[in-house]
Amino acid sequence: MAERLLIVVNVDWFFISHRLPIALEAQRQGFEVHVAMGRSKEGLAMHEYPFKVHSYDWKRSRASILDEIRMFMDLYRLMRRIQPSILHLVTIRPVLFGGIAARIARLPSVVVAISGLGTTFVAKGVRGTLRRLVAGILYRFALKQRSLKVIFQNTEDQKILSGIASLRPDQCVLIRGSGVDLLAYGPRVRKSGRFTVLMASRLIREKGVQEFLEAATILSLRNVDCRFLLAGEIDPGNPNSLTKTDLEKIRRSVNVEYLGQLDNIANTILDSDVVVLPSYYGEGLPKILIEAAASGRAIITTDMPGCRDAIIPNESGILVPPRNAIALADSIQALIHDPARVRRFGRAGRKLAERDFDIRQVVASHLEIYRELSSDSAMSGMVDP
Repeated sequence: MAERLLIVVNVDWFFISHRLPIALEAQRQGFEVHVAMGRSKEGLAMHEYPFKVHSYDWKRSRASILDEIRMFMDLYRLMRRIQPSILHLVTIRPVLFGGIAARIARLPSVVVAISGLGTTFVAKGVRGTLRRLVAGILYRFALKQRSLKVIFQNTEDQKILSGIASLRPDQCVLIRGSGVDLLAYGPRVRKSGRFTVLMASRLIREKGVQEFLEAATILSLRNVDCRFLLAGEIDPGNPNSLTKTDLEKIRRSVNVEYLGQLDNIANTILDSDVVVLPSYYGEGLPKILIEAAASGRAIITTDMPGCRDAIIPNESGILVPPRNAIALADSIQALIHDPARVRRFGRAGRKLAERDFDIRQVVASHLEIYRELSSDSAMSGMVDP
């Protein structure tokens, strides 16, 4: 009988962009794969995939206590019904509420993927302190499992959560990012033209969208000839998302070209000289940065957990302080005046991607974790109580 794997993700588009290759390979290797996810507004078609999909109307922001209870009950009922031998929880709310449900359902093995800690552990003030207190209690309870592996994308998140939840070193695994297809994102010499800077992300404030816009204005006032491209869309499920009014202002901007949401970002990366992400969000390891590295493009990002893990400072990219548009503008201008450095950064980034970010390595590492937990569960089942 096939091992039953249940993957839980907060929303369908995140599963497609960050976890689909893992589910497909698990299915190919004989697992019976189930995926539980929240439905996005677009309601992505999932029927073409060979695994069982369980789709729910989960709120991603401004969720009430009743919404949280509903998500918990959805997951608990599903776990009781399909009885997965391995549960893989991805993103914050599935980790917290799915972890608690797994304890009550007494599931044998749980994999937790920490793809960033969000804004909770960087928030300031009394409210931020209260959020950290509540989150800490939930994490401690959710991560107290019979058999557990916690996958981290950067060492800072591992340090924070290991301290909060008293994780043992043998329970922690570092896998740097969600991986990138090195063939789909291959380096190519850019055709001559205006120096082009790309930012691609969800359009939420903590991603540094305002700093990007301000940097474009600063360089325009300095009469620096540079083309700024912004790709992505607003995220209605996030309370800190830009609004439609904000988007209209960006569209009217003479300094930034707004591209909207792109189905294929690879060509846009290759048409750029530098990819920037001035994020001060609690990132895991931003996918756009590993895609840029694989494409042989120089990177400018912030000295924040996750972001700084995507580059080798001053070798494949530049780190700037968070919330600092002037430092961002200065770094962009420095690269405009040093094309040899831009090319050198790109070559180093590609080598880094080949070494650490290959999607094949990432998928293989996940399947190895599944097999280890499956073997441990089988051995424990053979031991007499």
